[in-house]
Amino acid sequence: MSGSLAGKIAVVTGASRGIGRGIAIALGEAGATVYLTGTTAGEGERTIDATARVVDEAGGKGIPIKVDHGDDAQIAGLFERIAGETDHIDLLVNNVYRVPSPPAWGGGFWDHAIQIWDDQVGIGLRAHYVATWHAAKLLFAAPDGALVVNVSSPGGQSYHFSASYGAGKAGLDRLTADMAHEFTLNEKNVATISLYPGAVSTEFIIESSGGQKPPGLQSPLFVGRSVAALAASGEAMERTGTIQWVEDLADEFGFVDEDGVQPPGYALRRS
Repeated sequence: MSGSLAGKIAVVTGASRGIGRGIAIALGEAGATVYLTGTTAGEGERTIDATARVVDEAGGKGIPIKVDHGDDAQIAGLFERIAGETDHIDLLVNNVYRVPSPPAWGGGFWDHAIQIWDDQVGIGLRAHYVATWHAAKLLFAAPDGALVVNVSSPGGQSYHFSASYGAGKAGLDRLTADMAHEFTLNEKNVATISLYPGAVSTEFIIESSGGQKPPGLQSPLFVGRSVAALAASGEAMERTGTIQWVEDLADEFGFVDEDGVQPPGYALRRS
């Protein structure tokens, strides 16, 4: 994959940690210039500045921009800045997500604060719509066509965590399909994909497991390599509007995780 995205311009939202960080680094491995967003900047491991440095080290160019995706004006400002620095975007990865604190696990929806809806559907769905709206003209200008990847979840198809979580992910899958329809209907060379990772060893999952990485999980970098492979394949338009599973993309394109192996498929799917 080295150099396969050289010269390409990507935007990854929510890249200070977790899946977003893994995607940004994988795009760096492939040589892309990556604008990456998050609310945490400056020194420390879990900041957009730290991710940008690793993107550089991986072979790309990381450009950190502090953005609160709960604020439409900040999202607009992000794409205004990008438009002032480049004339197009090749890849937009809508990943930003707000994990409720405390997590909305267990009990019923009535046991959790109403704010959890805004955390999981506002940031995990609405903000993706707003970002893509602002990015649209830059996506249309991509010389070889553009790709929008919406990081979704199997929770869009079966119960995971909470009612609000499932509603947000199912809505994101529907948004992906309908955006694809409208892009195609209006003859815009932009593909949209819903990406389904399996269980991923994010910082949140490791901390929730007592500081130990559970065995058999995908790393954030492995998820990121699926995005890089898809973006470099030249086949995104053939898949527009669909759900793509990370492990299926690994089977097809032959990439492996950071430890050199391919982790097992998603257990609830394979059972």
